[in-house]
Amino acid sequence: MVTIGVSTTVPAAPSVVWEDLRHIDRHIEWMSDAESIRFLTDDTEGVGVRFECVTRLGPMRLIDRMEVTGWRDARAMGIRHHGVVSGVGEFRLTPCAAPDGAVHTHFEWSETLRFPWWMGGAIGAVVARRVLSAVWARNLRRFVARF
Repeated sequence: MVTIGVSTTVPAAPSVVWEDLRHIDRHIEWMSDAESIRFLTDDTEGVGVRFECVTRLGPMRLIDRMEVTGWRDARAMGIRHHGVVSGVGEFRLTPCAAPDGAVHTHFEWSETLRFPWWMGGAIGAVVARRVLSAVWARNLRRFVARF
């Protein structure tokens, strides 16, 4: 099991950032490793929403089955991963002050993941931490560019 975390500052208030982040189907627009999202529930927002995300990293492609486990408007979204890679993750939004006094958002993305033996298990997790940290940091830069 490995914990991975990245963060950035978004030049917008948490309520504005949330209005984009809450649309899970739009995550493929800024997550370079997410190819497609298909909802498995009628609802597309809130606790209990389930979906599949086709994820690609280099030559590796898998279907990541996820369920929303936490939903606090303009504050946080929690996820549980089911499938080949399992674990939990969270997007957390916290207001922060910009140098000019405007309210910006500190966006934290953290995940604790378990990799199967055929993906290297604990050793694969160490490698995955480096790769995923870089990919997710790039994804957050792409997200910030939306503002």
